[in-house]
Amino acid sequence: AITEHFTLNFTITNLMFTPDLQTPNSRKFRSAEKIMKHYVDSLLQKSSIGPHFTGCKVTGFRSGRHRDDTKVDAVCTYKDNASLARFEREKLYQELSTMTNNVTKLGHYSLDRSSLYVDG
Repeated sequence: AITEHFTLNFTITNLMFTPDLQTPNSRKFRSAEKIMKHYVDSLLQKSSIGPHFTGCKVTGFRSGRHRDDTKVDAVCTYKDNASLARFEREKLYQELSTMTNNVTKLGHYSLDRSSLYVDG
């Protein structure tokens, strides 16, 4: 099996962006990273790629359009095997959309409905 990557991006509308979220070793970054990893990993484990999913790494937080918006960038990995179904970006997007109440909830966070992006 080959390890493949895909990116996952979304915007949280109730996590105020602060400059220390951009600093990978800051306490705030590490705390937010741990929470996001928990939520995202648990979602993806329940998705169609679940059996092949190996984890996500939050690569950054960015300022959103509004004061309380924080954009989350992550790179996720899965094992790709020729005998398995191909990674289907659209299918995964639909599953994640459904699992987040039409891209409105991720745990106790609210999401910008138009912000979910999956790129294989």
